[in-house]
Amino acid sequence: MTKPNILILHASGTNRDHEAAWACELAGGAPEIVHINQLRAGERQLANYHMLVVAGGFSYGDALAAGRRLALDLTLELADDLAAFVAAGKPILGICNGFQALVKAGLLPNPNLDTSNQTVTLTHNQRQQFECRWVTLEPNRESPCIFTRDLPEPIYCPVAHGEGRFAVAAPLPARHVALRYGGSDYPANPNGSVDGIAGICNDSGTILGLMPHPEDHIVPWQHPRWTRGENGQLGLPLFAAGVRYAANCE
Repeated sequence: MTKPNILILHASGTNRDHEAAWACELAGGAPEIVHINQLRAGERQLANYHMLVVAGGFSYGDALAAGRRLALDLTLELADDLAAFVAAGKPILGICNGFQALVKAGLLPNPNLDTSNQTVTLTHNQRQQFECRWVTLEPNRESPCIFTRDLPEPIYCPVAHGEGRFAVAAPLPARHVALRYGGSDYPANPNGSVDGIAGICNDSGTILGLMPHPEDHIVPWQHPRWTRGENGQLGLPLFAAGVRYAANCE
């Protein structure tokens, strides 16, 4: 089977694109890091890819709030291409700053690219400090999320954010919750997210956004206690699930 083409979106300030690309490559995909200016200029076409990853980092220095400036690019510059990508059922993964951008662009919890009536957001951590620590992610088995529904075990990976607290204006449908932190209290829930929510998906499960970084634990020796004999709970299966699904997308 031909490897699916995966676009790893890069913008000024993005710094987790190479890790995301490596994860997609190990998962069986053919990733390419593409700067958003290349899409603007028509040098690359979103339609030629089978999966989109909006990588983490601090796009545009979070000058307009975390992910807001990148969200404007998505809604103003690429709205038609994104709408066609979503309508084709191709998977989209947003990690950390990428999750923030997907939410603020109106792609999550349901993709309508409408930023005027958003019911969820990602805001400052409850403790008002940057959090960098390892957490456990528990998949919601009732979620239709194509990235998480068949995970063999929880994922153990780091968070690194100052604005990762998931907040809602109204209760989120249970099916939209793809991942929860391994506990409701700090530090298991490092940012104070409502209901311990770490990642959400759309109705069809083809779009996933999450704050933690599964791309930072894709091989055993990345485990922080690898030298002490601890291993497992890799993030690679999440990427493998997305790549398998993308392989069947036209």
